[in-house]
Amino acid sequence: MSGWGEFISAFVVFFLSHAIPVRPPVKGRIVARIGARGFTFGYSILSTLILVWLIVAAGRAPFVVLWNAPFWGPVLTLFVMFDVVMLLALTIGRPNPFSFGGAHNERFDPSHPEVVRFLRHPLLVGLALWAVAHMVPNGDLAHVILFGTFAGFALLGMALINRRKRRQMGDEAYEALLAKTRAATWRPAPQARRAVIGRLAIGAVVYVGLVALHGPVIGVYPWP
Repeated sequence: MSGWGEFISAFVVFFLSHAIPVRPPVKGRIVARIGARGFTFGYSILSTLILVWLIVAAGRAPFVVLWNAPFWGPVLTLFVMFDVVMLLALTIGRPNPFSFGGAHNERFDPSHPEVVRFLRHPLLVGLALWAVAHMVPNGDLAHVILFGTFAGFALLGMALINRRKRRQMGDEAYEALLAKTRAATWRPAPQARRAVIGRLAIGAVVYVGLVALHGPVIGVYPWP
């Protein structure tokens, strides 16, 4: 498969993989067979592999220049991606009743919301930053479509999730929890500070690994 065919096919498979398995009837049958953790692990692996294919397919698509990459583009991407990885390290698997992906939301402490004090949707903010930071040094049509779609998806997702959470909680309860969260200190609770340091350390290791593997896996070396 050559030309635009692989890129279009990868896009279709990516969106189908994010639409079908998470539908309640389908997800329920899968979870019944392999359990909730098995579903999360398997779905994460599948999503990652398809995303890598999609990015590689964009690199194989016909090269149509929309703008020339600025010399500072790769540097910007490296700095922004460090912030994205640190943001994800601090928030993945943490309680967050305002967005998707929060774990043990019943344990959320609005007096110590940490990153959630500033960002209700840190995972989607990370996705948007990832997309924009990669679009700047990749000014060809295929990559602009790829990263522009992800940025738009992240921004639209925030609005849709806000509406859904308001509906689930009720406007009054939602606004009360949000006000309490924004009025709190951003510092983690004393008993959580060691865990925060550990997450940042893991994030630094992951960042180094991503930079090292970017060239062999994606085919583009990120250094200027």
